[in-house]
Amino acid sequence: MKTKPCYSFLSILLLISGILVSCNDSSSEMTYDSSKLTRASQDEVDQVVEAFVMAKDGDIIEIPAGFYNLKTQLILDNKNNITIKGAGMAETVLSFRELRSGGEGVKLVGNNVKIQDLSIEDAPGDGIKSQHSDGITFRRINVTWTNGDKSKNGTYAIYPVQCKNVMIDECIASHSKDAGIYVGQSENIIVKNSLAFGNVAGIEIENSDNAEVFGNVARDNSGGILVFNLPGLPKAEGRGTKIYDNDIISNNHVNFAMPLSEEPNGNTVTMIPPGSGIILLAAKDVEIYNNRIHKNKTVGVAISNYHITGFPSEAPNWSPFTSNIYVHGNDYQRTMKIPDLSKEFGQLISVYNAHGKGKTQDIVYDGFWDKSLSADINTNPMKICIQENGMEKLHFTLFDLWEGEENIKASKDYAPFQCKIEIKTDVNPIANL
Repeated sequence: MKTKPCYSFLSILLLISGILVSCNDSSSEMTYDSSKLTRASQDEVDQVVEAFVMAKDGDIIEIPAGFYNLKTQLILDNKNNITIKGAGMAETVLSFRELRSGGEGVKLVGNNVKIQDLSIEDAPGDGIKSQHSDGITFRRINVTWTNGDKSKNGTYAIYPVQCKNVMIDECIASHSKDAGIYVGQSENIIVKNSLAFGNVAGIEIENSDNAEVFGNVARDNSGGILVFNLPGLPKAEGRGTKIYDNDIISNNHVNFAMPLSEEPNGNTVTMIPPGSGIILLAAKDVEIYNNRIHKNKTVGVAISNYHITGFPSEAPNWSPFTSNIYVHGNDYQRTMKIPDLSKEFGQLISVYNAHGKGKTQDIVYDGFWDKSLSADINTNPMKICIQENGMEKLHFTLFDLWEGEENIKASKDYAPFQCKIEIKTDVNPIANL
């Protein structure tokens, strides 16, 4: 399989923008020095705030080059057909380091809203959030925290939730304590040509329908790409996600998420073991293909059910089981690093796998299934289908965890899962957003 040049689609863009890119070291930073930008005057800052507050349907809000030190949120409230434009990711920087109240730096509520060509730094909560929007486009948006990788950083960098028709294109998200690019409880989604690095989770699709994630780079996160269905949310379940043509590389970053015990900010991602390429959790109807899944020290693809969390697994209109999964045509390269032992799921994969302690796994299936459908997992009742080239050379482990920690079993037998399944998505209606 031909490997794409390292971040080729982003390299030209970012060099033009004056952002330095290193392709040789997965832990390298993508940096630019916003301190060298001209400081916007207080009048210029006030003009930006006023433009958001006074926006009328159909407006174009242009933010010139400069460093804008904002002490208030920028909120677009129920406006339609708005375009927000900066001068470039390395030219227009909105800093929320001195924001003392409110959560997200930028919040967008409205229909057919576009935001592009700017950076957002150091929001106390989420970097940029959109909610209850139909038609929301993020293009060439960079969101980061200049403190680096710390649990005091914001939760999500780019965060559309409860939205329809979502486009995320050529964006960069880094150093969030949860997910860099997170789309939750939404439908009709494209995440493409973007870069997520230094986050706990790079890209996450959660409780969402009809999503395609392609042409992205997820590197140096704890987990590269996640598809989760969690209980207790306003949208009970999501179905239909395709993950393809992505570089999911060296996602071995320490997990710096806030512990679940620290309410209200603790989150499920605190359980992600560093070294995870793709994780499915209670996911439904997912196809994973033509990705380069390289040098993730614990596991390339983890197919898991909500039982693995140890949390209660009952909720209205929600199933804890992962089902209808098709994994095929991916390229795997294992690392020589020691798999993770800091998280329980990492310990399970590292210690109890079917290939020997301390060995990275390409694909694992935690082995939980709905016993009301079949008494035998070998009938493949959840329709977990794996058709990888050279499967016999990959490290595949099927766990049996039904009897608890005292009697964990592991098998290399992938024969029951040698099948094909059709996963349907259709994002053509939003391709031109």
